[in-house]
Amino acid sequence: MNRTEQTFEDLRSFFRSHSKIREQRAHTSKVHSVCWNADGRHLASGSFDKTVAVYSLERDRLIKGIIYRGHTASVDQLCWHKTDPNQFATASGDKTVRIWDIRAGKCASVTNTKGENINIAWSPDGKTIAVGNKEDLITFIDTRTNKIRVEEQFSCEVNEISWNNTNDLFFLTNGMGCINVLSYPSLEHQLTLKGHPANCICIEFGPTGKYFATGSADAQVSLWDATELACLRMISRLEWPVRTISFSHDERLIASASEDLLIDVAFTETGERITDIHVDASTFTVAWHPKQYLLAYACDEKDVERRRDIGNVKIYGFPE
Repeated sequence: MNRTEQTFEDLRSFFRSHSKIREQRAHTSKVHSVCWNADGRHLASGSFDKTVAVYSLERDRLIKGIIYRGHTASVDQLCWHKTDPNQFATASGDKTVRIWDIRAGKCASVTNTKGENINIAWSPDGKTIAVGNKEDLITFIDTRTNKIRVEEQFSCEVNEISWNNTNDLFFLTNGMGCINVLSYPSLEHQLTLKGHPANCICIEFGPTGKYFATGSADAQVSLWDATELACLRMISRLEWPVRTISFSHDERLIASASEDLLIDVAFTETGERITDIHVDASTFTVAWHPKQYLLAYACDEKDVERRRDIGNVKIYGFPE
């Protein structure tokens, strides 16, 4: 057995004994986004109920913490500062971007934008937040002044946005199945990567900077070399559009989810299945812990009458 095969078998074995799920309910309606902070001590979730919840991870438990209120519409996506574990930012349909500080336990700044915001990214150097709205306008906010630095209007449908790990390229996925790559900070178009035959929905860069991945309406995940910008392989076990993807801290694993009733966990190096997590409803957000094999996720409401899963955040990977 070579080293790759050994790693694959070790990971499969790990999840056979680490498949326990813990959950917390902090919201009264659907959770749109979950994200870990830089040191892995806190998880945040943003919801259709206009709030953000921040939880603490203590040993093998998730402790419900503060509920952050202030947005007047759905919190569609959130992200943490890449290195400061105390700050996170939220994109909302109320046409604002807010930065929150968990040390103070409140909102630190509000920036008004032109449209209903649906996606957000924080640059690796911490100096800029990019937010996209429903009209495909990307707004770049200077986090030192909380002022808008530049706005960029796109003619195509923009789905998700991200910087690369070296902060010199800006990526966006579009409705044509492509990934647009812009230089940063000049925002000059560099190239267009043809990723999928259908709408390219989500994008995620791995923590080590080796890979990035995109998920598409064609139910496939494409894995890319982040330096060469070359597609390495496709992962195609899901049957519905891939809504969310996340790399583990070491980039050995990539989780992807959709309206399928399972979350696929693949071995990045080969695309083979490591494990899957069975769920009761569509899953639109997943996030690996930055230091260990714990996967946070949230599902859509399974049963509107019973509303059993509504507002729940779950973590998979605790020891049995």
